[in-house]
Amino acid sequence: MIETRRRPCRTLSRAVLCGWALASAGGPLGAAARDLRIGLAAEATSIDPHFHNLGPNNALRRHIFEGLVTTDPAMTVLPALALAWTADDAHTWTFRLRPNVTFSDGTPFTANDVIYTFCRIPLVENSPSSFATFVRPFESVTAPDPLTVVIRTAEPLPLLPTNITALGMLSAKASGAPGPVTFAKGGCAGMGTPPKSTDFGNPKVAVGTGPYALKEYVRGTQVVLARNPTYWGAAPAFDTVTMKPIVSTGPRVAALLAGDADLIENPAIQDLPRIEAAGFTVAKGLSNRIIYIHLDQFDGPGWKTPTIRGTDKAAPPEKNPLLDRRVREALSKAIDRKAVVERVMGGVAQGAGELLPFPLAGTTKDFPVVAYDPKAAKDLLAQAGYPNGFEITLGTPNDRYINDEKIAQAVAQMWSRIGVKTSLDAATASTFFTRRNTFSFSAYLAGWGADSGEMSNSLNSLLLCFDPESGRGFTNRGRYCNREVDRLTIEAMRTFDENERSALLRRASALAMTDYPLIPLHFEVTPWATVKGLRYTPRIDQYTLAMDVAVVK
Repeated sequence: MIETRRRPCRTLSRAVLCGWALASAGGPLGAAARDLRIGLAAEATSIDPHFHNLGPNNALRRHIFEGLVTTDPAMTVLPALALAWTADDAHTWTFRLRPNVTFSDGTPFTANDVIYTFCRIPLVENSPSSFATFVRPFESVTAPDPLTVVIRTAEPLPLLPTNITALGMLSAKASGAPGPVTFAKGGCAGMGTPPKSTDFGNPKVAVGTGPYALKEYVRGTQVVLARNPTYWGAAPAFDTVTMKPIVSTGPRVAALLAGDADLIENPAIQDLPRIEAAGFTVAKGLSNRIIYIHLDQFDGPGWKTPTIRGTDKAAPPEKNPLLDRRVREALSKAIDRKAVVERVMGGVAQGAGELLPFPLAGTTKDFPVVAYDPKAAKDLLAQAGYPNGFEITLGTPNDRYINDEKIAQAVAQMWSRIGVKTSLDAATASTFFTRRNTFSFSAYLAGWGADSGEMSNSLNSLLLCFDPESGRGFTNRGRYCNREVDRLTIEAMRTFDENERSALLRRASALAMTDYPLIPLHFEVTPWATVKGLRYTPRIDQYTLAMDVAVVK
């Protein structure tokens, strides 16, 4: 038997994430402290917990659909619907389920619901970022009894408990499978007709074991959650939680100041002094979200897009300049990250050299941030055969990340200064991600937060060779591919010893970063603002969870 351990609470540079940082509190608490109104910076794309591996979706999911395993604000792995788990051997994990748990409709939670959930995840249609990668390694999932689940994997999978923190459990009965479900690769038995993602807007379908149950969903307007009276854990502080997407920062801050919201996420950085001066509370925490620029390195048929154009005969349109490492390095060195952090982000960010901040697992202390060097950037372009540069369009969302469009504008100006004439293509998140997922950009700005809080998640998602069949590189829309990075990362994901695994991940990360597969910019420092009488604990994963809101005197 292989012993498993919980990771200790960690602190990250410039922000303590095992506790919380607060300014002076102020402002009235609405609705007798029993109804909580939250202004969201981004709306979940679905109530379906398995439709889209996206931050807003994952945060909403945790209110309704719990996982077997969960994480606290510092991303320490903790029991949830599973009380304990053990690795019986390198290929076998046993989970002991929590007894006397019921779904919000009163149906008992059992191992059959776990099997149903694992079977349903690969069946979700049109997922922009699928959760299937977490269950593809499962060879078998069985239930020796109603409170035990045994998972057999094809390869050693030491991070399995951490990986499944992302998977919310469904009620098999509420999902149309009232009988036993049998797991089988390629197709499970007893599934009935699984619900479509759009069906989860119906509270009768969106049945979970979480502290809250879905009461109302009006896309683009609000999600209303009601306290789950059958919840097995401590009762949440609020009877009702209303989440309203207010994607523009100005109206979101105005809602807080006017008393129309009790908590808002991501207030505009320039508004923080005004919010604090008005007596409201501001909490900040360094996150694990990397803001980066992906560069398309596909060289097969059909690579050409209208987003790269040559400016002279040395850079004809039929050639992809981003295939040349020197060009990618030049684009990285042309960016003044310090200026972006200080001027665009108001100092509320931290420059990034790799995909996760130290000391999260697999990271390296003092990993170098690429220095701003426009002269070296121009020299590299000349060496690569582009002395006069070329033209490129940088895609970006304009409502997903903190100051995302402003960051992209700054990068476009810096690239243009070295001769890479850059125009901007900004769109709302829903439009942007749809286009990104069809490889419509040769360069785009985006962000990634590692659900597991360790490097294999970021490498596997963003940099491993794009392979839809295996699920590796599923968000690698730059199509970078380095087989040695793949080998080291895959070996790490099969290694049970934490020290050995971290060492492999550090090697994989360092190797990848020297290849400039993408351009790390900075890690977000996330702010929340609340009315007087409420306190929010910042989370590394940036999730806004009503369960983490405390009522204080």
